[in-house]
Amino acid sequence: MITRSKLAEQLREYQTRSKHDWPSFSLFSSTSNLASSRVDVAIFVIWELVILAIFVFSVVSLYFRHLRLAVLLLCITLVSVLCMKITKQVRLARKKQRRMLLPLSM
Repeated sequence: MITRSKLAEQLREYQTRSKHDWPSFSLFSSTSNLASSRVDVAIFVIWELVILAIFVFSVVSLYFRHLRLAVLLLCITLVSVLCMKITKQVRLARKKQRRMLLPLSM
């Protein structure tokens, strides 16, 4: 017979099994200890590599005294960082909302 305590125990086991704690190297994130999937980690590592590349190109353009190009690349870098932060917050909000919608029987 299925009782409430058994359901609660099954739910706890399901949550511990489905929780993925992938270590994420996140240069711009202070919340890298959150549980996230491999896809999330891969997306944000790619974001960070692109941002780092744009930043390096801006420093190189400053070295060659192309001030306008350097400022443009730095602005693109700042917008990319802002987009990355917003994307991460939206994904976490969606994930929290999906977790709240899960039935107890799962």
